[in-house]
Amino acid sequence: METVLQVKGLSKQYKKGIYASHNVTFDVGKGEIFALIGPNGAGKTTTIRMISTLLQATEGDAIVAGHSILTEPDMVRKSITYLPDEAGAYKTMTGREYLEFMASIYADNGEQAYEFVKRGCEICELGDRLNDKISNYSRGMARKLLLARAIMPLPALAILDEPTSSLGKEEINQLMETVRGLKAKGVAILFVSHKLEELFELCNRVTVMRDGEHIVTQDIGDMTEDSLINAMVGRTLDNLYPKEFGVKGDVWLEARNLNEAGVLHDVSFKAYGGQITGFAGLVGAGRTETMRAIFGADRLDSGEIYVKGEKVHIRTPKDAIKKKIAFLTEDRKGQGLVLSLDVRTNLILANMKGFSNGPFLNKGKIEKSGQDNVESLRIKTPSLDEVTAQLSGGNQQKVVIGKWVNTDADIFIFDEPTRGIDVGAKIEVYHVMNDLVKAGKCVIMVSSELPEILAMSDHVVVMRGGRVMANIDRDTPHFNSEDIMKAAWGGELD
Repeated sequence: METVLQVKGLSKQYKKGIYASHNVTFDVGKGEIFALIGPNGAGKTTTIRMISTLLQATEGDAIVAGHSILTEPDMVRKSITYLPDEAGAYKTMTGREYLEFMASIYADNGEQAYEFVKRGCEICELGDRLNDKISNYSRGMARKLLLARAIMPLPALAILDEPTSSLGKEEINQLMETVRGLKAKGVAILFVSHKLEELFELCNRVTVMRDGEHIVTQDIGDMTEDSLINAMVGRTLDNLYPKEFGVKGDVWLEARNLNEAGVLHDVSFKAYGGQITGFAGLVGAGRTETMRAIFGADRLDSGEIYVKGEKVHIRTPKDAIKKKIAFLTEDRKGQGLVLSLDVRTNLILANMKGFSNGPFLNKGKIEKSGQDNVESLRIKTPSLDEVTAQLSGGNQQKVVIGKWVNTDADIFIFDEPTRGIDVGAKIEVYHVMNDLVKAGKCVIMVSSELPEILAMSDHVVVMRGGRVMANIDRDTPHFNSEDIMKAAWGGELD
């Protein structure tokens, strides 16, 4: 097999003796799908950024299509495309304009640019929505567009970091077919994902990293899910979904006939104290939009919201917080955190009043709470003084969770709470949700991962096109993946 990428002892040292990535060695062949995995903070992103020439290596080298990242970075950049986990697009452009703009950068001439755009349009499968502004796209739609941008030039090496993030089951299946098509064309793919089922279905080999170190490189067919998890986190995880049941209480949140022009259509549901209400559906189903409207981030045209039986008027997020509603947004970088501030400050942002003595902050209370959050959520940070932007994506997500756990909320809305988090950290998040439920809180979880929905939910609301298609209790015959997907695709349940 022809080698496209050869990584040789690649290291990044920030302080003497402190490595973000240390002595990483592996190779990727032409037409191979190669997985690079590890827990959050393992050094994956650092390694990828060095290979992509976005970060200068301290030691070692990487050869991409015959070119060294140290001596020929310009040639390396012509040989690769890189889709970061948190990539963004120019929101003032339409989808088509964005593809045309990026094609003009990648292509050598107009004819080649035309072919790139044509291929990109086919890959993203957005149809007429390509003529809409990207600012009007859902996160899933934007992700599909960015994926198309990354692979439309058919590079020698494609680096895909969490490419299925925020995609529904059908979209993930489509993406997998696209990736297999790239493999057939001889493209080498470096694939990063926290979803183990994707690794076993797609990848040929895997390198596992932990704490900045290269742990093992092995044929994925020679590994089991348990052995892979053990290599990643250094321990076995007996139960990936540790569901615990609370005592079902009263209706704590009720939506009646919520409408937002072109977005939501007569959305109604009930969520109970002591339970997790899961929201399932395909990309563009309106799940996140429903939560944003309830939290006052988007304006409703009509409809009613009730909190503990009382009709409430929520115009802004401030109104929602006063009604003891917490919203863990899926966009942790854009809306969940202030990345320039330290971990300590981010953890108290949603409840500054609760950490104050009159006009002054209670530093002792803040410090104790912060340390408790770091311990309970296993936030990997050098200290509470660390700037949040320096944390890995998964640890940033944990800080967002901690921020809302530190409020006096009764209703917790978790929008894709485990997106981009490794399997060990996911379990810690589930334990947080379990603790809230056992304390009688009302938890709403929006998730694109159907196994997560089925494992953790007491009740499931299925949406499609801004409408509620089904309400399914855990103890009913329809509580299964087939019926949930049937409803998500517009089918009626008996």
